[in-house]
Amino acid sequence: MNHTSLHTWATIAAVVITATAGDILIAGGMRKLGDLDDIRAKSGLLGAIKAVLSSGMFLAGITCMALSFFSLLFALSGADLSLIAPATASLTFITTAAAAKFFLKENVDSRRWIAALFVCAGVALLAK
Repeated sequence: MNHTSLHTWATIAAVVITATAGDILIAGGMRKLGDLDDIRAKSGLLGAIKAVLSSGMFLAGITCMALSFFSLLFALSGADLSLIAPATASLTFITTAAAAKFFLKENVDSRRWIAALFVCAGVALLAK
């Protein structure tokens, strides 16, 4: 693997890992908070905003999403959008499904796993 290819796949991995972590942390944080409509009904809009912004998991998720954005910019500075965009989007789809199953205990059905296999095949075709 040459330097350019290694750089490209390393930045794609950085985008995927940070985006997946961000999605899982934000979802987990919001589940811990509970229904925002209930919080808003009890504490008003500012109370709901305060509840969200005081969630450590939510803030960690936002930080990961910001890191993902900057990783994406770094990836785009060294590789073609026609590879970076589909690779990061599809691989994030796969890793988020797996992380949702293992960390959030979501039921990820067989259709999603089959779709993930097709996504892997598509990414493999892009990489050639």
